[in-house]
Amino acid sequence: MPPGQLQVDVGDLTFDVRTDGPEDGRPVLLLHGFPQNSSSWAAVSPLLAQAGLRTYAPDQLGYSPGARPDEPEAYALPALAQVTADLMTALDVPVADVVGHDWGANVAWALAAWHPDRVRTLTAVSVPHPTAYTLAYRADPEQKERSAYIKLFWQVDKAERVLLEDDARRLRRLLDGVDPEAVADYVAHLQAPGALTAALNWYRQMSGDTPVDPVGVPTTYVWSDADVAVGRTAAQACADQVTGDYRFVELPGVSHWVPEHAPEALARAVLDRVASV
Repeated sequence: MPPGQLQVDVGDLTFDVRTDGPEDGRPVLLLHGFPQNSSSWAAVSPLLAQAGLRTYAPDQLGYSPGARPDEPEAYALPALAQVTADLMTALDVPVADVVGHDWGANVAWALAAWHPDRVRTLTAVSVPHPTAYTLAYRADPEQKERSAYIKLFWQVDKAERVLLEDDARRLRRLLDGVDPEAVADYVAHLQAPGALTAALNWYRQMSGDTPVDPVGVPTTYVWSDADVAVGRTAAQACADQVTGDYRFVELPGVSHWVPEHAPEALARAVLDRVASV
């Protein structure tokens, strides 16, 4: 089955969703991060499709032009998890193997914690369980330094101006080492009116006061030791937030942009986790 694209309605929202693999294949939901979109899975989804899986990769809330609410609170983590569950229902996917990278990992963790009946297995990439991240941020000076960039993202209007000025030079620099064509695609999406503000609202609605429960579904956490945003303290603390079967996969020498830089290793980790259930 060749790759395809769907437009899927969830209430008054319309999500763009990339699909791959046989229609009757076991469903895998692929959730992208910032500042990417669903095309970040372009090198991973064919490998999963070759194994007989059916992949669904949405442009997430704020990234799909038809699913870009103005209200900042629409991007709080509980709302993001709920709209993802609702999207699965609209796709006629009651349960899926869920894979998330970066902010997509945050949503995947929340989905597994708050909607465990929808998640057969979880593969979280780069970003650990939100509680592990919060604890590391509060206790580990190195993690606090790695996370300093978020303070800019919290500044309404200033962050948009800084990231988009000079043909989005700083936004492009965030994606260091990623294929230039992919970077051009990501940046073009975020240069659309309102798109970058919607994406930054994910950060602006962050709250350590919204506890995310430990996860009981079979879980793999993939972390790369050249990740500039997430250090080893946060990565290793992740194990304490999983009560189900847990695997930690470390990718040496790989940057934060795991789906682009290590698609084969990531696909292997996903397939191993999928095969475990």
